[in-house]
Formats: sequence, C-alpha cells, structure tokens
Amino acid sequence: MTTNSGASASAPAPGVPAASGEPAPRARAEIDLAALRANVRALRERASGAELMAVVKSDAYGHGAVRCARAAREAGAGWLGTATPEEAFALRAAGDRGRLMCWLWTPGGPWREAIEADIDVSVSGMWALREVIAAARAAGRTARIQLKADTGLGRNGCQPADWADLVAAARAAEAEGTVRVTGLWSHFACADEPGHPSIDAQLTAFREMTAYAEGRGLAPEVRHLANSPATLTLPQAHFDLVRTGIACYGISPIPEIGAPADFGLRPVMTLTAALALVKRVPGGHGVSYGHHYTTPGETTLALVPVGYADGIPRHASGTGPVLVAGKWRTIAGRVAMDQFIVDLGGDAAAPGDEAVLFGPGDRGEPTAEDWARAVGTIAYEIVTRIGTRVPRVYVDER
Repeated sequence: MTTNSGASASAPAPGVPAASGEPAPRARAEIDLAALRANVRALRERASGAELMAVVKSDAYGHGAVRCARAAREAGAGWLGTATPEEAFALRAAGDRGRLMCWLWTPGGPWREAIEADIDVSVSGMWALREVIAAARAAGRTARIQLKADTGLGRNGCQPADWADLVAAARAAEAEGTVRVTGLWSHFACADEPGHPSIDAQLTAFREMTAYAEGRGLAPEVRHLANSPATLTLPQAHFDLVRTGIACYGISPIPEIGAPADFGLRPVMTLTAALALVKRVPGGHGVSYGHHYTTPGETTLALVPVGYADGIPRHASGTGPVLVAGKWRTIAGRVAMDQFIVDLGGDAAAPGDEAVLFGPGDRGEPTAEDWARAVGTIAYEIVTRIGTRVPRVYVDER
C-alpha cells in the first residue's frame, strides 16, 4: 500500500503516536481504491455492454487523479476523461497510455501537445476545428477529435443550426488526413431528475444529430451521452460509451432516488482530523468569530483543526455534522480558515482523538451526502473542494 503527498497508507490514525519520528497527521483523506475498483465494475455491469469512461477531472473529484485513474483502468475502464488539457497531460506524464479524452478548450490551447500525446480532443465549434487542424498540420499527425452536440444543456457543444457546417468541415478535414472523428457526444441537463421532459428531448436530438453526421460519411468509434445518473437509470442512453464521474467515487448522483448502496456503490473517501485541543468552558462562553454560538452551560469544547482553507464550507457554520467521541456533533459557531469547534456537552475526549467528518457511514459517521444536505449543495462539491493541505492516503493500492 502506497500513498500520495508523502503520506503512508500505514500512517497512524489520529490519536496514535507516529513511529520513527514521523509527525502525526493533522487531517487525512483516506482513499479506498478497492471501493473505487468495485464501483467501476458495478457501473460496467449496468452499462448494457457499452464501454466505460472513468472521469477523473478536478483531480478525480478530489480523490487524486493518477492513483484513481490507475485503479479505474485495473477495473476495466477503457477510457479516461478530463476537463482541461493540463489534467490529461498529467495522466500521460504518470504513464497512462490508454484512450483519454479532454473536452474543455479555449482559443490558443495546447492542441499540438494533445495531438502528440494521443489525446482525443473535443470540438464544439468551427474555431476549435480550425485550431486543431492547424495543430495537426504543424505536428504532422492526424488529430483524434470528437464532435460535441448541444442537444439541450446550453453549455458547450454545437447548436443544431450549426451542426451541418461543423460536420461538413470535419468530414473535409478527414478527407485530407488532418483529423479523424472518433466520437460524437453530448451531455444531459437533467438526467438526475428521472422523468424530466428534457431527457427524451435530448435523446431525440442526439439520435438525429448523430444520424445526420453518419449519413454525411462520419464513422465514429463511440457515440456517448450518458453521465453517472443516466448510466444508472437510462439504459436507452448508453449507446457505445458511458461517462461515469461521481458514481466512480461511490456517491449517488441521484440521492433522491437511491443511496450509494442501492446502486451497488461505496463511498471512496473518508475525511478525518485529530482533535487539537479539548477544554472545559463555563456557560455563556462565546465560540468562534462573531459569537454566533454561546455555550448554554458549562461544557467541553473540542477543536477540529480543519477549516475553509481545507475545503470545509464556511456556510457549514452551525450545521456541519461531525462524529466525535462516538456521537454526531454539529459545528458550534463559525468555521474559520483553519479550524472549527464542536460542543461535546458532558462527553469526554482528548487531544489527538479522531473526528470523522464524513465517510461511507459504516461507523455511524456522516457521509458526504449528509454534509451536502446540511449546507444546501451536492455531494460532488463536498469531496471535490477538499484542499491540498489534506494528504490523500491510499488504501489497497496495487
């Protein structure tokens, strides 16, 4: 078992003295790669025979892109997906040589470097196609491109009214050998809301736009539309490839429909910290900035040494759940940059004892979904925002 950021999978748990003079961790995010591999296998089983792309953008949703990408490959992910070129280049630098797609481009981007690194690049408009053609000519290599259709999300992608021109230009570039169109794709707006009328509308638009492109001579390897929620609930949207992001990390993309276990998934990240201080204070004692919390009587306060600089939402002040001394606690007062307080009431704890912010829930601890509900966001944001000051500790790395 090995780890990232200089941490060790055998690093001591909070409250346990470090061996050989190693400092005990202030906080850690334990990443269960066995769970990730199991999640990928479970998602492949649901994919109706389609290939699976593991999306590892934003450092694998905060879990660590290189380690998670490797684990996803081990579990059968044929593709990896990133948002930015830099994310894709980091995977190549780490030794990944499989199919890899990158989709978020701006004018003047590193197209040539992507072509030379055998990365499939997304094209949503004529400006991007012109730039990738120029880069392919400069590199003396054929670029692998995937045309993105805007079927109704209204973000990236080519509008139906402009699709014919983009398809014609891509086909002409194929004929001269500068590009090869390897994919046609789009993205759902409301797949996490089963029954939403936009779902069928987008499916229809995607079928029509891919049929048009194929009728004009394009022969893509893959057509893909399904994200995590569509992979779990819309088999008619699986086509040739599904793109699974948050579900790979064991978080339900549709918590109103089912918890992770309902889909055969298990959360991959467990976030813990070591209590930095435990002290008795009298009643009426103000806690943290602004004194938005005042102790109702004599009590014990515990200091958890993580804050919004580590990705703990400041708007979790007074709402965020934490497991300390065997019980759920709620953050007392404001979350500060580096720390927050929980009120233990009459319970005992000691410096170094473990505070569990979230995990799979096996020990009764909160989950990322519990945090999302407490602060009015989605679990994607909770795990993705955990900062680089928190070392990732990898368990079951092969």
